[in-house]
Parts: sequence; C-alpha cells; structure tokens
Amino acid sequence: MDKSWMHSDRRSKAYEFGVEAFLNFSVENLLTTTHIRCPCVKCVNLKMFGVGIIRDHLYFNGVDQSYKNWTFHGESWEATTNASRNVEEDDGHSRYSFVSEEIDMDDNDFGDFGSDPYEFANVIGDGDQPVYPSCRKYTKLSALVKLYNLKAKHGMSDVCFTELLILQGDLLPEGNTIPTSMYEAKKTLCALGLSYEKMHACPNDCILYRKEYEDSTNCPSCGISRWKEGKDSILKEGVPAKVVWYFPPIPRFKRMFQSHETAKSLTWHAARKSIDGQMSHPADSPSWKLLDDKWPEFGNEPRNLRLALSSDGFNPHSSLSSRYSCWPVILVTYNLLPWMYMKRKFMMLTLLISGPKQPGNDIDVYLEPLIDDLKSLWDGIRGVYDAHNGEYFTLRAALMWTINDFPAYGNLSGCVVKGYKACPICGDDTPSHRLKNGHKICYIGHRKWLPINHPYRRQRAAFNGKPEYGTPLEPLSGEEVLHMVEDGDSVCWKKKSIFFDLEYWKYLPVRHALDVMHIEKNVCDSIIGTLLEIPGKNKDGIAARLDLLNMGVKTDLQPEYGERRTRLPPGPWNLSRAEKREVCNSFYGMKVPESYSSNIKNLVSLQDSRLLGLKSHDCHTLMQQLLPVAIRSVLEKPARYAITRLCFFFNAICAKTVDVSNLDKLEEDVVVTLCLLEKYFPPSFFDIMVQSELEEDNHGVSENLRWLAAGPNIAVPLYRSYLIKGDVIIECEPFTRGMPNVDTFDELVGELGGQNIRDGCEDIWIE
Repeated sequence: MDKSWMHSDRRSKAYEFGVEAFLNFSVENLLTTTHIRCPCVKCVNLKMFGVGIIRDHLYFNGVDQSYKNWTFHGESWEATTNASRNVEEDDGHSRYSFVSEEIDMDDNDFGDFGSDPYEFANVIGDGDQPVYPSCRKYTKLSALVKLYNLKAKHGMSDVCFTELLILQGDLLPEGNTIPTSMYEAKKTLCALGLSYEKMHACPNDCILYRKEYEDSTNCPSCGISRWKEGKDSILKEGVPAKVVWYFPPIPRFKRMFQSHETAKSLTWHAARKSIDGQMSHPADSPSWKLLDDKWPEFGNEPRNLRLALSSDGFNPHSSLSSRYSCWPVILVTYNLLPWMYMKRKFMMLTLLISGPKQPGNDIDVYLEPLIDDLKSLWDGIRGVYDAHNGEYFTLRAALMWTINDFPAYGNLSGCVVKGYKACPICGDDTPSHRLKNGHKICYIGHRKWLPINHPYRRQRAAFNGKPEYGTPLEPLSGEEVLHMVEDGDSVCWKKKSIFFDLEYWKYLPVRHALDVMHIEKNVCDSIIGTLLEIPGKNKDGIAARLDLLNMGVKTDLQPEYGERRTRLPPGPWNLSRAEKREVCNSFYGMKVPESYSSNIKNLVSLQDSRLLGLKSHDCHTLMQQLLPVAIRSVLEKPARYAITRLCFFFNAICAKTVDVSNLDKLEEDVVVTLCLLEKYFPPSFFDIMVQSELEEDNHGVSENLRWLAAGPNIAVPLYRSYLIKGDVIIECEPFTRGMPNVDTFDELVGELGGQNIRDGCEDIWIE
C-alpha cells in the first residue's frame, strides 16, 4: 500500500486521499469504526477513537511518520519492521523510562514483543493504566515490574508472591489493577519477557535432542531413554529426563540497537581518544586490533560487537548436602563503556545447564546452539535497526575470549589441568614433582623464567636440591593447538574445543582468560591458613616436613619424634602464639570505609587466632592492602618480604589504566617473587602451577585480560600465571606499579635459603 502521503503536506490532495485510504484500510481489517488506535503525533497509537476523531487528529496534529508498518491497523508483521520507533518518544527515550529508572532496567530489558501486534498493544495499554484511579506515580505495568523484581531479588516462591499480590490488592483502593495471582502476573509480563528454548538433553550429556535428533526417544550414543524414570521405574513419556534452557542472544542484540541511548553507547569505542602507551579498554588490546586488521570489513563497522563468554558452576540451593549443579553461560558486550559492560542489565544469560552433576568436558554439547548463533553473527544478521542513526544495517559479532576459573578453563579449552602435565604452556615439559608423603603433585620450577645468569638458578639447598638450567617454552598459538588436537595428542589435550568451529578462533592470541577473584581467594586462603595454622588450609605438617627431607632440602626442619609427641621445628612461615594473636588483633582493630569490604572484625576469632568465613571480596581486600599491614611486625623478614611482594603484585594488577612502559619491570619482579615463595614456603604450598607467556604483538606488547573483580578490565603484559592449592592461580601480569628492589634483599639474605633465622619462635607440637 502506498504510504508516501505520510510525508506530504497536510494541505495537499495527496495527504487527504492518503488519510481516507488509511481509514478504509483500518476499518476493513479491524472490522470496527469506534475502537481504532490513533496514529497522530500526539496519540502515537496509545489512544482509541472513532474514525471521525482520528481523521481530525491526522489533519490537525499530523501522522506519526515513524509508524511505517501499520501493525495496529491490520497490516502483517514483518521481520524488518521498525518496532522500536513505536515505543520511543520524540526525544529518543523510551516511554517506559519511569520503569527503568525505578528498577535499574535498560530499554532493551523489555524484551521482544513477539509476532503478535495486539499483544504489544495490550502492553502499551497496561503501561498507561494507573494502578488505581487516582494514582499518578505508578501504572499497572510499572508496579507489577517492580514487584516482580523484588520477587527475583529476594527469592520469593510463587506461593509467597501470590499472597503478596492479594495483600497489595486489599491495601490499595477499590478499582485497583493489581493481579491477584502469580499466573495473572505472568500473563501480563509475558510480552516483556525474553524468548527462550527448552531443549531436551541426554542425562549422560551425550547429545541435545535437536536438529536430526529432535524426534528421537533414545540417545543414539548411550541408548538411555529421553524420558524421565519415575520412582516405580516406569518411564514418564513426555517428561524429559534433563532440560537445558537456551536464551538466544540475537534478538537481544537487536533490541539493544532499538534503544536510542544503548545504540549510541555501542559505538562509543570508535569515537574515544586512545592515549599512547595506556590501556584502559578492550579496544586497546591486541585481540581487538587483530580482528580489525585481519578482517577490515568487520573492523570498519563500529557497530559490530566484540563479546566475552563466562561460565562457572554453583549450587543454587547453598547446601553442600544437595547434589545439584547449575552452570550459567553469560555473554558480555565489550563495545560499551568500561563502567557499563559489567552492569547486570548488559550481561546476557544465554544458557542454563542444570542437573545432579556438572557437565565437565561434555559442556561442548550444550554450547552447540550458542556456537550456531555465534556463527550466524559472524556471517552477519541483516535488517537490524539502529535507532541512533535511524537506519538498517548488517550486524556482526565475534567472541574474543572466555573468562573462567582454572577447572572450567580445562573444560572449555580441552586442555589437561590435572596431573603431571597440568601446565597448558609447558605441556610435556611441566616441572611436576609428586610428594611421596603429601600424596599430591607440586610444581616448583619457577626459576626457569629467571635470566640465565641469575644467582637463584645456581642455588640448590634453597629450592629443590638441583640447579636450574631450563628455559621457558613459548606459548602455543591457536593454529598450533588445533594442529596438535587434530593429530591426536591425548597427553596434554582432552578434546578439540567446540570454539574452534568459529572461523576466527584459531587466530586469536588470547582465547581463554582466568578469573582473578578465584585466584585471590585461593591464594589468600593458602597464605592465611599456613600462617595461622588453620586446619584444612594449612600447608605445613608432618607430611610436608618429610617431603622436604626426601627432597634433601631444609633438613633442619625435619620432624623430631618423641615418646608421646612429634615436634616440628619452626620454619620461616611459622608464627608464635603471640604473633598469631598480634595478627588477629591487627585485623580485629581495622576500620575501613563503608562498602569497602565486610566488617573484618566479625571474621576474626581471637580465641582460636583464626580468620573464618572469608568471602571472595574479603580475600581481595586482604591481598590488596590489609595483609601487608597485619604482618608488618611479625614473621621472619624473608618470608614477610615475599608475601608483601605478592600483595604488591595483586595490588598492581588492579590498575584501571595500564602503562605499557612498566610491564617488563613488573614481569621480572613477579618471577622473583614466586622464587622467594618457593625458598621460604614448603613445596606442598604449590599444588599446581600454570605458566603462560602471551605472544608479543608488533610493538612488543602482550595481552592479558584476567581481571573480573568488578568486571574484566584490561591488562596488557607479557604474562605468566601460577596455580597454588589445586585451582588457585597466582597470575604474574606486569602492570603499572613496581615492586621493591630485589637486589637489596638478595644481598641481605644471601645463601640462607630456607633455613630458619628467627630466634625465639615457639615450637609446634602435634599429638
């Protein structure tokens, strides 16, 4: 139908004929002459009138020229319709801004309104209907969304929410529009919700029942039934044994561009001024620049998205006795400003994998639909409307890396992360050593990263009893990894990662990143547990001393057996009882600004001289600033110096802006720091080690994006990382701040190695 009249002069014959043709079209399709939505610039399809009033409005006010697809008047809904223009005011802001301001929602949180324009019309009606006749602050929609947000925030059950709605209805004046049940509330909000797909899965994580397996009733791999087995061992046909929830990201990316403000923010990175030698956003990273240089047609369009994927498992029931695992898979959009892309409203949940056990290495099975969408995004999605520029374009997106802890790193990358070959960089040359008495594998080969002429390389007694002549290996590129996996290397690689199905994945310099919050948490637990001798976290003990004896190092620390007791001579890492009390009193008396951390006082047990209940953020603040203050007057100077240097390192890698010129110095310092820890702590302290060096780019700068405390900020160094205590990672990332001068300390300590040089330390007795 001809719509050119909408842009004509209202005094012209073309406009007059167009109005009449529009009204005739509406009456024929809607079969009514009294309840038609008015498309004038003032009513914008929000109010219903008769044909005569609508004709007057169109002449006096003019027609809303953004109303290009007449879905409210009987025209079929098209995929290329400009849905966002129907829900935006002239100033570019959503008419639902009152909702977003109250509950911290973005315009794109209102979801895809589906293919039914009348469902959309009902949502608009609810947005204009007051919650009760004289209420001006809340509408039915805003009140219901706010209540539902409280339900999700505080974990209300459906029954509790229903009773709350009934109570709210009784408290409000008569004629209020609050629904009386959870069912009615869901019917109202369903048009705002995100579309999702419930996919049936094999209980043994073999396949998803999709594509060629959509109609199968048994798994073709293991033969187990698709349906759930009841307590009476009878299959409940139609009830799936396992379900995976998939939330397609493409519709949500489209909605992001349908919001004027969000669409503008998504191109912010193209207009920002980059400072030479400074890195403060993923746009400064080599991975970003590689995508721009290798695929210029992708890089020339600033609206193309750069994504990161994060996944980890947790128990939603917060009960260790409950055998249940939930794995969310989340996408982060790096096109946004640094203080925006880690906000809750911009973190997209794409998969929810739940079941009695974690997916493990079979997580690739569940990632298949997401990988298919990522392939489509790389090829391009046509007909995406940009509300900021007022035009349609082809949207493309690329996944830059994943962010996870070390066990999940193994699941996603396919790399072996346990045993003698646990280092993803060293592979077959991983310097692993099995502790005979501790019954664990330790990794104490940090000296290979020192300069060839460094004196630590020649010291024997202070380390593992041997000199170090090895050199570090260069990290494998994505193409080399893919070649090894396809050739059947089963020693260091468990599988071929599904991410290699992405065309660009093998070319990325950084494909998997490690979560620093996990790192700090486990490193802090190991240090605090060893210093304060907390059961279950202490790395010292009879087994650790016997392992030192077997290695031929620190023989003066071997256990002394008595008739009734076994005495452990104090090591450099041991504190006396008075020193433990002094450390705990230091923590107990600390006062920090509000919201800086938990109340440290509540975490200290003065009676037992322990720290209890440390959360991830508490460990973060301890490793950043508080621990060096607490131990400044206790512990031997060599061990205290090593711990303080490690804390300085963690404090340095939190810089929001990275000065590239300081990276090399910090890299050298952190290698020496780990060597000092190896000298003054038992080998059992180093459960597993990851040593990774990132390849340098043309400017001699490597990339590291490992920070996820308040969001994945950018650090771009030559990078190595080490794991302690199973899945604890000490990441050695050169950052902006330096560390104390190493040479002065070396002159002070000399060849003392791991010998105890503190006098008056109280003996440790073990029953």
